[in-house]
Formats: sequence, C-alpha cells, structure tokens
Amino acid sequence: MGSEGPSSVVTVHVTGFKKFHGVSDNPTETIVANLKQFMEKRGLPKGLVLGSYTILETAGQGAVAHLYKVLQSAISGREKELGSSATPSPIVWVHFGVNSGATRFALESQAVNEATFRCPDELGWKPQRVPIVPSDGSINRTRETKLPVVELTRSLRKLGYDVALSDDAGRFVCNYVYYHSLRFTEQNGILSLFVHVPLFLTIDEEVQMQFAGSLLDMLASLLH
Repeated sequence: MGSEGPSSVVTVHVTGFKKFHGVSDNPTETIVANLKQFMEKRGLPKGLVLGSYTILETAGQGAVAHLYKVLQSAISGREKELGSSATPSPIVWVHFGVNSGATRFALESQAVNEATFRCPDELGWKPQRVPIVPSDGSINRTRETKLPVVELTRSLRKLGYDVALSDDAGRFVCNYVYYHSLRFTEQNGILSLFVHVPLFLTIDEEVQMQFAGSLLDMLASLLH
C-alpha cells in the first residue's frame, strides 16, 4: 500500500497525557517519553519515520489551542510534497490514553461530539452534555477513524496481546482529544487512532512498550 521508492514512508506522531484526578502516574506519559529510544533500540521497521512525541495536558477546552498547534506541526512540510508529482506520504497520529479500570488494551474506532466530564479536568472544566465542536451539530455526531482497526486488533491478538476493539472512548478528555484529532485529520487527508491502555499495575511497563512498538510496526506495514 502506498507509492514505491525511497519517499514511501509512514510518519507516525504520538501523544500521551500528564497525570490527572485519580491517576497520579499516567502510563501514557512514560510510554510516549520512552518510545523513541525504545523503538531505536528495538529496530525501526522499514518505511517508518517517528515524528513528534507530545505529552498533553489532561484538559479539554483549555488545551485545544495547544492540541491544534501540535496537530498542525505534522503537516507543516506537506505543502512541499503536494507541490510535487509524488503522492504525499502517509501521516498518522497515535494518541495514547489511560483507562484506569481497564484490564486490556483497546483500539478506539470512533469519537463522539459530546463532552460530559465525570470530574473537572486539570484546568478545572467540567462540561455536561455539551458538543465538543458546536458547528458539527448534535452531541450524537460521531467521527470514525479511517484506519483498519478490525485488522489491527486481530493482528495484535495474534501476537499475544490482550486487546479489544472499542466504539466508546468515553466522554472525558480522551474522547475530547480524539474527536478534535479525527476532525483535523479528515480535513487534512491524514490519519488518527486513539489507543486506551491500562495502568502499569495491570499490565506492566515492558509489555506496554512492546505493545506500542508492535502497533507502530503494523501501521508501517499496512500503509507503506
């Protein structure tokens, strides 16, 4: 899949979150902070370029400006590609978030245009049944990832990971960020995926790092 030649690379950008109410040690902050070194030591698959690594504030409305700045950075060089005859190389955003009650990994297939926070976010916002993007209409509006999540889930299970396909990313900050990301990526011809992980107490750090690495390997293979 994708064009042939040396320019046929998949660039993956990753985000995680800082600590938040009830989660003093967010595993996604550790995963994202260590992923570059981990992948380089493990060996990068052919056709994969690691882009940015960003730890986001666990907040909704107050962190949107930063989120969009981060998302925009991924396409800053794309204008030059579009000006050439070559097909632009795939760009993928992978967002990691923690589900403290989970016992396995989950690939999120969609996000919903609803913010109903169970507790205030880290900037003190606690919306209830409000649209994330009012111009998108109803809080029932959904946006789906264009990535083959069924295939990804199946392949990760074959490698021995306990992973589920989910169509409900909650209504807290994870869903909030994913909705904005899916909207942005749809508008800019790139791709987005949200991945929920458990606490390290449930699945240890080494297994979670291996899982993240395997996911990136598969994305490179699917899109290269």
